[in-house]
Amino acid sequence: MPSILIRDTTREERIEIVHRALRGSCGSACEFCNGCDNLGGGRVEEIYQPYIDGLKEIREINAEYNARFVRG
Repeated sequence: MPSILIRDTTREERIEIVHRALRGSCGSACEFCNGCDNLGGGRVEEIYQPYIDGLKEIREINAEYNARFVRG
């Protein structure tokens, strides 16, 4: 499996990685979908924009997102 780290990918590849992963999660395309927003997560393109822009790794974004649901 090829690396999905920012240092190993181009912006275009990161866009494709996000879209491909999300299509597999719920079974439908993200275009015109607001399913994640309906669940309180926000728009998909906003959630993963820092990864696409090369600012945060996917694992960091997922950890921050999931931390909202963990009760301490």
